[in-house]
Amino acid sequence: MSFQAYLDTIEDKTGLTPREFIEQASERGYDDPSVKAGVILDWLKTDYDLGRGHRMALVHVIKKGPQVDSRHVGTSGSHSDESDLLWLDGKATKPA
Repeated sequence: MSFQAYLDTIEDKTGLTPREFIEQASERGYDDPSVKAGVILDWLKTDYDLGRGHRMALVHVIKKGPQVDSRHVGTSGSHSDESDLLWLDGKATKPA
């Protein structure tokens, strides 16, 4: 599953866009560099019952932003994305 597919599935399950999760994380101080991934993973499990892969995709965008490594773009691997930039503003607003 691509990183973008993880984010889209999270939106389907929770009704929240990745950008909304980033805002919530920021309000909690989870975007601070000193905050460990485990803290964010626990929050997403407790409050949203997301699986580990989905939680890790959100940790990535919370801590590192929408850029994914180019080695994941256009490959046949399990995390292949069409672009090295993730869309964070919701499926309904994605450019065609």
